[in-house]
Amino acid sequence: MCGLAGFYSFTPSRSRAALHLLGRNMAETLMHRGPDSGDVWQDPDAPLVLAHRRLAILDLSPEGAQPMLSPSGRYVIVYNGEIYNTPALQKELREEGYVFRGRSDTEVLLALIERRGLNRALQSINGQFAFALWDRQERKLHLVRDRLGKKPLYAGWAGSSLVFASELKALRAHPDFKPRLNKAALAAFLRSACVPAPYCIYGGVLSLPAGHRLSLDFSSGSSSGALEPNADLNALAVPYWNHLSVLDDARAHMDGRSEMEIMEDFGALLQRCTAERLMSDVPVGAFLSGGIDSSLVVALMQEASNRPVKTYTIGFQEDDFNEAAHAAKIAAHLGTDHHEMMVEGRDALALIPRLPEIYDEPFADISAIPTCIVSKFARESVTVALSGDGGDEMLGGYTRYLAGPRLWRNMKHLPRPARKALSHILAAIPSERWDKIGKGRLQFGTAMHKAASILPCTSEEEIYRRLTSQWDTPPVLYGEDALPLTALPEWKAPQGLSFAEKMMYWDTLSYLPNDILAKTDRASMAFSLEVRSPLLDRRIYDFAWSLPLSYKIRGGQGKYLLRQSLKRYVPDHLFERPKQGFSIPISDWLRGPLRDWAETLLDARCLEKQGFLDAPLIRRTWEAHLSGQGNHAAGLWNVLMFQAWYEHWMTKG
Repeated sequence: MCGLAGFYSFTPSRSRAALHLLGRNMAETLMHRGPDSGDVWQDPDAPLVLAHRRLAILDLSPEGAQPMLSPSGRYVIVYNGEIYNTPALQKELREEGYVFRGRSDTEVLLALIERRGLNRALQSINGQFAFALWDRQERKLHLVRDRLGKKPLYAGWAGSSLVFASELKALRAHPDFKPRLNKAALAAFLRSACVPAPYCIYGGVLSLPAGHRLSLDFSSGSSSGALEPNADLNALAVPYWNHLSVLDDARAHMDGRSEMEIMEDFGALLQRCTAERLMSDVPVGAFLSGGIDSSLVVALMQEASNRPVKTYTIGFQEDDFNEAAHAAKIAAHLGTDHHEMMVEGRDALALIPRLPEIYDEPFADISAIPTCIVSKFARESVTVALSGDGGDEMLGGYTRYLAGPRLWRNMKHLPRPARKALSHILAAIPSERWDKIGKGRLQFGTAMHKAASILPCTSEEEIYRRLTSQWDTPPVLYGEDALPLTALPEWKAPQGLSFAEKMMYWDTLSYLPNDILAKTDRASMAFSLEVRSPLLDRRIYDFAWSLPLSYKIRGGQGKYLLRQSLKRYVPDHLFERPKQGFSIPISDWLRGPLRDWAETLLDARCLEKQGFLDAPLIRRTWEAHLSGQGNHAAGLWNVLMFQAWYEHWMTKG
């Protein structure tokens, strides 16, 4: 895995040496993504610079170094990712007469592009990637991101220069980049705890959406319309892969296979996807939480390995947040080389000030903290780690897939005034009191208050938005930017989907790339660790959407297919328990060791001076949380992460 950066200067006022140094400076901000080597390439005939930092995984020799030129010299690429069907593609290309210089997947990608064109190459590769491709012949720059958004890519303007990079800190390294807050992105962040593509926290910057490409024409006098400085990049980004067409095609091919045949096909596919992700010239391990997804991935890894797989778990002293004991039992049963780290509060607290630097944008998924910690822990002995990401969205794992349809069925026939009255009653009871009523059920009070916010809803879309929002009406002051109602680029879903399937589809469009995958990418790459996710293979995606809902949700439980698959390797008493999630006791910490830190960031005078947020509303919410009148940790954490980001990047800069 790697980091890339570059720029095209429309009015190059700097010398070639200065442009080269600028490219190097941008790349050096990404040293954590690629500590092994790096280089810069300049086009001798155009004011374009490509820069790269390399984390060597496959082909550790100089033959895998980047920026890389195609044999003809027409194409130059900087690439971040892994292509898992590299061996099969190498075989095809050799049969066509191509002679490889090395073994890197970057060379395979370049060969495919040169021989088959970019469009066909994108349909051929299976992996996680983001890359910038410069076509010297046509003077076109292509920025491309993988189908599900596993790897990031940003593009924007720095004066009259187009700038692009894996992370925003590289854009800021360009001296002409002037950061300004995008209030529409802030509104979306406060709702969803992340900044959803194509929004970026900086105005004038595009976060390239998953499955999209941005092709920019720099040829002067082009009949197709050459790029103008400061053009709207969002309007130029186009999808090269469409979720809707894949879903429609997958559902059209549903057949009369028996459950046993489906289980066999799914098991064989999982084995292939996992085995392909073990391909590496450096040590490989796995995250193991003890949950269904990570346990199944580890079981498949162990089955394919001739030695104990290295597995990594962290635990907390608080029982409600500690999965270490469960993970240890799974590891013992599978015979892995298990590594466990018990995290104390001070370990997590020490990391929090680093989050703005790691994530570049405000990011408020609380599980980012344990994800960073386990990534750092694993990197002590491996360079690649497999994860269970993707199982929830593909195969029905989130509790909202059960709760949303159940709520909608029970409430949609009730008169709306009655639902509003019941909503007020539920919301009036403090969450701590609900927790006592729930007799130990984790975050029962939070769930009841969420139910209260849903009762007045009038559509499935509105219920989903409430289920996935922290602030129903983000406390953002009015400005000239339009504030988005939702993080989703569109509400349209394929015909014939159940409410649960619609939520899986919407999660795949937005929550998966913008939260889950962004969290894992930044947390792991901050410590130079590559993470691979077998359950996010494009073939798993297609297979999952070819199945009826009953193979995902059955008997009041999600992930039916994954559960049945795991039973082949692990007895169900080791993994059948309520879904716990990967989190920390942030609610208690905000009332305890984090209180002073939070109080400083939520100071009313500071909020009012910035002028972005509704200071009285936030102060009332903070004081209600401190007093125990409610558990507002999730919403407050969004505000705190914005404040911490703003102080780090915009105030201190």
